[in-house]
Amino acid sequence: MPQKTTPSKPSSIEIIKTLGARIEVTRQGKGRPVLVLHSEDAYETGSDLIDTLAKKREVIQFKMPGYGKSGPPGDLRSIDDISYLYLDILDQMDLKKVTILGFSVGGWLAAEMASKSCERIQKLILTGALGVKFGGPYVRDIEDIYYNTKEKVQALKFHDTAKDPDADMLNYNERQSMAVARRREIIAKFCWEPYFHNPSLKARLARISVPTLVVWGANDGMTRPKYGRAYAKQISGARYTEIPRAGHYPHVEQPGAFKRKIEKFLG
Repeated sequence: MPQKTTPSKPSSIEIIKTLGARIEVTRQGKGRPVLVLHSEDAYETGSDLIDTLAKKREVIQFKMPGYGKSGPPGDLRSIDDISYLYLDILDQMDLKKVTILGFSVGGWLAAEMASKSCERIQKLILTGALGVKFGGPYVRDIEDIYYNTKEKVQALKFHDTAKDPDADMLNYNERQSMAVARRREIIAKFCWEPYFHNPSLKARLARISVPTLVVWGANDGMTRPKYGRAYAKQISGARYTEIPRAGHYPHVEQPGAFKRKIEKFLG
């Protein structure tokens, strides 16, 4: 089983209040800003990826409502709602030329933001992004994580299930178990219906006007590579790349290969 790592302590943690919500914002490092939007499983905040990026850049993280110290969802009903909230925070912080690095649901959030306004965004990296339905009504673009068993979902998400940071969940203490339960409750609220997508987003992806890199695990069973390629085709000039021997979270299974891919794009 992989060992979980803990990032260095952020240089600042604050709660930003906007549009009736309270969002935890952390900042670490110095340089050009990279905004990291975590996945539904929030593996990114428990890895050394943040430390690595912060060696050359300022890494900013927004925690979704219900995650970390962020407040409960309140009147927020969808990922679309949260994207407006995040754009407002970029305005409040007066961030410019931001690279947004989003994972899974965080990638969906990044795409929603960029489809509305790229004024403060310089580049976009979408890793295993969700949020779009490409097939017909009877085509399952995104595998059902609520219907399938825990073991099946784990196999869909990971090429090597031993690399799942939550593989040893049965031995979690009460605090860890409650954090997982809370995340699942929040994601069900925002993503259950329609299932992990916004019917309006597909057409809006054409509005994204910044360089975009779409990163996929070659063995992703939750959203297969053809889904990632379709995603990239909807965004003008987007580049698509796959990482071998990796599932839905290539940065977890193949951190070295993932870092090389995004560093090349970041420049």
